[in-house]
Amino acid sequence: MKVKVLGSGCSKCKALEQKVRQLDEAHQLHLEIEKVTDLKEIMKYGILMTPGLVVDGALKSYGNIPKDEQLLQWFKDERL
Repeated sequence: MKVKVLGSGCSKCKALEQKVRQLDEAHQLHLEIEKVTDLKEIMKYGILMTPGLVVDGALKSYGNIPKDEQLLQWFKDERL
């Protein structure tokens, strides 16, 4: 599963990336995590606020840091 964390490096962007990596390790999800900082690439997803989260090409959230339970649900739903 490919997960992209979209953001230029703000504190929320860093926190979301860290949270995704921690969940990946704790739950052995084997995610392919990519941090996207290029503004042109971020704008392709049509978001105006970061951080953004993309799971297997689908934009799941932007402008906030989802709760762990929501993140795990997205990661598990995409595997079905």
